[in-house]
Amino acid sequence: MSQSVYKVVELIGTSTTSWEDAVKNIVEKAAKSLHDIRVAEIKKLDVRIDENKVVLFRAKVELSFKYKEE
Repeated sequence: MSQSVYKVVELIGTSTTSWEDAVKNIVEKAAKSLHDIRVAEIKKLDVRIDENKVVLFRAKVELSFKYKEE
């Protein structure tokens, strides 16, 4: 088995509908520039509240992807 190295980046995604959509937005946008994304680890979930109503779901996520030397 070959050895691999993975890099981790922390990103914050938002959605007006759910935390799941916030995470999905992160992965879909990150996939445009990161390759071989392997794991998304949710570090924190929170919401923005305006006039006593939840108006925005936020997810802080660590993405790991396979590191490749250039």
